Amino acid sequence: MNKGTAIVGFFMCFLAGMLLMWSVDRAKGVSISAETTATGSVDHAGATVPVTAKDPTWGNPAAPVTVVVFSDFQCPFCSRVEPTITQLKTEYKAENLRVVWKNAPLPFHKDARPAAEAAQAVFSLGGSDAFWKFHDLAFQNQQALSEENYQKWAVQAGVDGGKFKQAYSAKTYASKVDEDLALSQKLGANGTPAFRINGVTLVGAQPYPQFKQIVDQQLGEAKKLIAAGTRPADVYVELTKKNAAVSPEQPSQQQQQKPQEPPEDTAVWKVPVNSDDPVRGNKDALVTIVEFSDFQCPFCKRVGVTMKQIMDKYKDDVRIVWKDTPLPFHPRAKPAATLARHVYKAKGNAGFWAVHDDLFESQPKLEDDDLKTIAEKHGGGWSQIQSEITSGKFDDKFNQCAEQASDLNARGTPHFFVNGRRVQGAQPIEKFTAVIDEQLAKAKAIVARGIPRSQVYDEVMKEGKEPPPAEKKEVPPPASDSPTLGSAGAKVVIQEWSDFQCPFCKRVTPTLKQLEQEYGSKIKVVWRHMPLPFHDHAQLAAEAAQEVYAQKGDKAFWEYHDKLFASQEAPG
Repeated sequence: MNKGTAIVGFFMCFLAGMLLMWSVDRAKGVSISAETTATGSVDHAGATVPVTAKDPTWGNPAAPVTVVVFSDFQCPFCSRVEPTITQLKTEYKAENLRVVWKNAPLPFHKDARPAAEAAQAVFSLGGSDAFWKFHDLAFQNQQALSEENYQKWAVQAGVDGGKFKQAYSAKTYASKVDEDLALSQKLGANGTPAFRINGVTLVGAQPYPQFKQIVDQQLGEAKKLIAAGTRPADVYVELTKKNAAVSPEQPSQQQQQKPQEPPEDTAVWKVPVNSDDPVRGNKDALVTIVEFSDFQCPFCKRVGVTMKQIMDKYKDDVRIVWKDTPLPFHPRAKPAATLARHVYKAKGNAGFWAVHDDLFESQPKLEDDDLKTIAEKHGGGWSQIQSEITSGKFDDKFNQCAEQASDLNARGTPHFFVNGRRVQGAQPIEKFTAVIDEQLAKAKAIVARGIPRSQVYDEVMKEGKEPPPAEKKEVPPPASDSPTLGSAGAKVVIQEWSDFQCPFCKRVTPTLKQLEQEYGSKIKVVWRHMPLPFHDHAQLAAEAAQEVYAQKGDKAFWEYHDKLFASQEAPG
């Protein structure tokens, strides 16, 4: 045998061996890498939920499970679900999971569409890696969505600033946003976030187990198809078709244009009225309307006319109780609420409602100059109000209202409870009067039993529905090097998994301090580091804090902890 023949023979044997190994793995239904490498970029334009090269993606193009995300950069619920998506990526790895982004900017989020167009420009100029970097920066700075920042984040993502500016200004890639919106309407994904997992629908910022259940089930389905001879690159198309066939029929075009209302909640909820809640109307009213609202929300402004009509119609039989719920994606809501609270503290209910009316009259003009004009009209010192806005003087009250809204599942604004009966959104007056008349009749029956008018609301609340108790989990004891605050012999131990860059972690800090003051040595707080991967400074902050603890102990750690949260928004 000559040398050339030997080389050819060796090559043929090697090739046969590789084919045999691939066949064995294929039979097991676990290997997709050989075919993925062979096919390169996989185009799934023919799938029920199409995925093409125009979509930003993470993970293997032929992964057995694809999560298509319909999302909005200004939506707080989209931001809230991001850690869950990150957890999915970490657990299932890129070889088993593909995440695909679809733009679904909601029309009432004024910055969502520009952010989507900017992100799409970044993707088109720099690919998926650049897109996901821009994506993370946008969600980390959700309250700072602006053209100036889009330019800055695009450069940070690795895209040429000049090319980005030109593409963004010319709306070169805006048509992709329109395509995604059309697809979301076709699929009935009318809210955000919305997900299609191999075509299986999941709606909202659901907890991780909800995602995991579907992903695991789809992994099993994918393995069955591969074992039966389906090419890995074809699995997504086959499963989306199968899942579409077993899913409920898609809504008609007419239904898509008018989303169905959720089933009416007929329960009476136990809604607290606190002594520092502004009240409009007779304190002995038979019907109490608790309103969770936001001064920058256009729907809250719209329903104000309805509230005035209700007060004119029912007079002393109805009162309105105000709950401040400035939404995090409305940057001027909290300053406006702070102005109203300042006047309320100085001038009581009359002062508050006068400012309330002027703030909604001024909306959307709620910049500092607008607030200053309103403050001076009502005798408020603007410099002091500015200081209160900066210091977050009323944050504890705002957080209390937000927690109450969360307990009552009162998502979004405006949200109302009429003697505990839920009315959601800027509904027409007929919707309110139907509930008010029903509750008014019940209240009069209570008075007929000898209960004073001033005690009717408390009497109704006695049978009110309360939120479910907190979920109980078995938690392992903390490691010996975990920073602690409080008595070693405390009867109650609170373990806190937290992230120094997370705004929600910062928000809960005053609550923990209040618990510490109230319960003293009866409780102990244990810190557990949980720096989220999309918070670029969180890991270093955690390492620094732990080093402070290692060198100086608990006292120094908690002092450093407070300084980190106090400077959370500082650059760098």
